[in-house]
Amino acid sequence: MPSQSPQSTRERKKLSNFLCFAIYSANLAFNRAYKPILDKLGLTYTQYIAMVALSEEDNQTVGALGEKLFLESNTLTPMLKKLEATGYIRRHRDPTDERQVRVSLTPAGRRLLETDPGASLVEATGLGEDFPAAQKTVASIRDNLLRATRAELGASE
Repeated sequence: MPSQSPQSTRERKKLSNFLCFAIYSANLAFNRAYKPILDKLGLTYTQYIAMVALSEEDNQTVGALGEKLFLESNTLTPMLKKLEATGYIRRHRDPTDERQVRVSLTPAGRRLLETDPGASLVEATGLGEDFPAAQKTVASIRDNLLRATRAELGASE
């Protein structure tokens, strides 16, 4: 195997060359861009994405919603209680399995999402027609990393 020059090693270790940092800092930038929009609506980003997930599939269990959003129930439950208090969602016990709590958007929650609060941010990314491909690539990276992490966890048990 050819040895790497100190310059190439140094270049590779620059923070600006870390894909994970590019994604992390892009996430921070998205949160910063969403904040004034969502502050006007009285929502956090996590509350907003929970509502978007419910708009795609209503009447989900809290567990299924948590999996979709990559959130644990100890984070999700208080957030859902706040959304219920604002009148945007409704939580109720599953009549066929009382252990399960189901979550649905209310008409007020649906109306709020119809305003499409994040629409301006698609344009703000500057990606134009490349936006869907970039979103698909980032989702693919996430999914591959989750699979690799699960495989490593399974091998270590």
